[in-house]
Amino acid sequence: MGIAVSDTDSFIQEVTEEVRRDQLFKVIRKYGWVAIALVILIVGGAAYREYSVAKERATAQTFGSEILAALGKDAHTDRVAALNTITAPDATGQALLAMLVASELGADGDAAGAVAALDAVSNDMSVEQRYRDIANLKRLMRDDAGLDAAARRDGLEYLAVAGNPLRLLATEQLALLDLSEGNAEAAINRLSEILQDAELTQGLRQRASQMMIALGQDPAQVGQ
Repeated sequence: MGIAVSDTDSFIQEVTEEVRRDQLFKVIRKYGWVAIALVILIVGGAAYREYSVAKERATAQTFGSEILAALGKDAHTDRVAALNTITAPDATGQALLAMLVASELGADGDAAGAVAALDAVSNDMSVEQRYRDIANLKRLMRDDAGLDAAARRDGLEYLAVAGNPLRLLATEQLALLDLSEGNAEAAINRLSEILQDAELTQGLRQRASQMMIALGQDPAQVGQ
């Protein structure tokens, strides 16, 4: 009797497995194209991403090489001319080009041209805010930008707010502006804030320390 039951169970199990296989084959025949399509999409998507990354890398390398070649010219006017022939890959690249042009124009004595180039970047809403802020700071740092002390202070205080990556550089410029107006105490307070900031860079630490020493203060005593 046990053998008969065992044979029956074995038969039922085989039939069940056969039914499952048959159902599986039916599902594959009916929906197999979906799996194939998914595989094609996944493989195709990965290939397209690789192509896009490679293309972007090649574009960036070409852009960088063109900039280096332009900056390798001997005269400022030649550098400006070469930079102006470069086609930027995007708005950020165009902003970088404009700031390089502004630097060359300023070094060549063309203050109006330099300021105009920086203004074009800072007023371009298609450019990322950080690059617009950099262009604005460069403009505010120029003595020949045609800005009075009040306008420069307003602009620098806007950049010196907490959270702005340029806040320490803007604070440094505010300290210099305080000194130019004869307010040494305000300048010392700003420099002390800079020296106590956790995000202080080595270069800025050195400049702030030198200014503190020039003002008769000991940088080592800041925060004590």
